[in-house]
Amino acid sequence: MSAALLTLTGTSIALLMTSLLLAFVAETSIEITRHVLLGVFGTFLNLLAHSLMIFYLIGKGKAIKEAVTEHGLGGDYVTRVSQIRAPVFTRATMAMTLTMIAAIVGASVDVQVLPSWPHATIALVAVAVNFYALLSEISALRGSSLVVDEVNKRLEDSPPA
Repeated sequence: MSAALLTLTGTSIALLMTSLLLAFVAETSIEITRHVLLGVFGTFLNLLAHSLMIFYLIGKGKAIKEAVTEHGLGGDYVTRVSQIRAPVFTRATMAMTLTMIAAIVGASVDVQVLPSWPHATIALVAVAVNFYALLSEISALRGSSLVVDEVNKRLEDSPPA
């Protein structure tokens, strides 16, 4: 599941980057239309990817908490997994917010209400923050998997009740 989430997030960022690059070289209306379509699809995919990642990490944390409580395991597993996943919530939310703002401002550029530079600036920042969020997500997935492995090992080693 985590590989699928990372693939989804990576694909959305690649689409956003492609749209961004296309915006700087687009000369014809067809190229601009491609930029818009890639940007819109990349934005939707991005929102889906980060949202799924957040819910996946919430579910993993809940599963760890239930296992620890149900089997009376000592240790700081719940605290550790909470600390591991906490940065993702902030960073992924920031990435989604900036991506949505870039899309909304892009629509304003399309109808000639705003010049293109605010859209380009926000889009560049959004892509950078998306990379930062992706790195946080990779770290959180690795860290939470290690905690799950530790909990599972403790459950295997403990005698059945």
